Amino acid sequence: MPEKMTTVAEETNPYQNALRQLENVARVLNLDDSIHGVLQKPKRELTVHFPVSMDGGGTRMFTGYRVQHNTGRGPAKGGLRFHPDTDLDEVRALAMWMTWKCALVNIPFGGAKGGVVCDPKSLSPAELEDLTRRYTTEISPLIGPDADIPAPDVGTNGQIMAWIMDTYSMHRGHTVPAVVTGKPVSIGGSEGRLDATGLGVVLVTEEALKRRRETLDAQRVVVQGFGNVGGAAARYFHRHGARVVAVSDVRGGIHNPQGLDVPALVSHAARSGSVLGFPGSDPISGAALLELPCDILVPAALQGQITRANADKIQACMVVEGANGPTTPDADLILRERGIEVVPDVLANAGGVTVSYFEWVQDLQSFFWTEEEVNQRLARILSRASAEVWAAAETHKTDLRTAAYAVGVGRVAEAIRIRGIYP
Repeated sequence: MPEKMTTVAEETNPYQNALRQLENVARVLNLDDSIHGVLQKPKRELTVHFPVSMDGGGTRMFTGYRVQHNTGRGPAKGGLRFHPDTDLDEVRALAMWMTWKCALVNIPFGGAKGGVVCDPKSLSPAELEDLTRRYTTEISPLIGPDADIPAPDVGTNGQIMAWIMDTYSMHRGHTVPAVVTGKPVSIGGSEGRLDATGLGVVLVTEEALKRRRETLDAQRVVVQGFGNVGGAAARYFHRHGARVVAVSDVRGGIHNPQGLDVPALVSHAARSGSVLGFPGSDPISGAALLELPCDILVPAALQGQITRANADKIQACMVVEGANGPTTPDADLILRERGIEVVPDVLANAGGVTVSYFEWVQDLQSFFWTEEEVNQRLARILSRASAEVWAAAETHKTDLRTAAYAVGVGRVAEAIRIRGIYP
């Protein structure tokens, strides 16, 4: 029976969307009601309110969150975002998606996520460092290399991870590199981590095209978002022979149906701070960019970008989700009816957490790998996970998102069943 359409407010709530996706796969797996109940709720939620001294004098209060969804398969793992629109339901949803993602690629982590309600671009470097260190102190009872390992996400980067690692280490009295991933290589980060999510998007896209007996050569690609994920994905798409025809960032988008010179665009964006104004391109709004005719659309910005309001206008042959939760369940139904294949986020953007796992392992061993070794291991894991998702889609006669969830949720459910319920 098809799912019922939701209200607009429900459709834009990421946690409600995550619950709908879980309910859908629970029916496919005939999931035990008690295990379904466990998976619907986060294991642990922490909300903190803390002051930060501002450069101009006085203090300002900030709110932050850390949510651990499930730790049945190992320590909690998930990014940390600094964004003015972050709220608890968003963090809950992202933590749940991390649980499925880690299980899908079969790495020994559960899911977590964190966030601070702020605009990092409006803070000075000193204010940003103070905010990061104070937030780390507030959530320090939860995090640790054997408990919960943060990583970069929207609005955060390697420098912020370095501050978190240093703060946690100062509290412990010795250096603890494995408390975070996505750090600079000079303090225990992994080669290949910075580009891992974007590279993973391209590797998974290639796996999807193999099922169609196609390659990336001359495929028209549109990338929404030109940050760590979208920017890296655009570079690797270009390097692998695809034609990147449009990209966007927070200030707007650019379009050239003949293809953009991506290396030159990267240099332009580094100089100017935006993709806008790139020679040989035409400006385009972020909304219109999603609706351009193309072979592959990569939403790599925030969640909730493809909704029932614009799903019928999408002209891509395939949507590959670089961001977490960019397509709502209602939009999924519309795209499915229109024959547009969606490669889901829990597979498509799993390159980041996979190489985060590699970084964690390297930190614990104090033994580090080359970028070539990292990328080879990443390709093997994503190839295996892709094969498992397509096999599950055939077994269950369903779409790729439901198939990916069937693999991931099934593994988490099995861990809960085997471990039992304490006490």
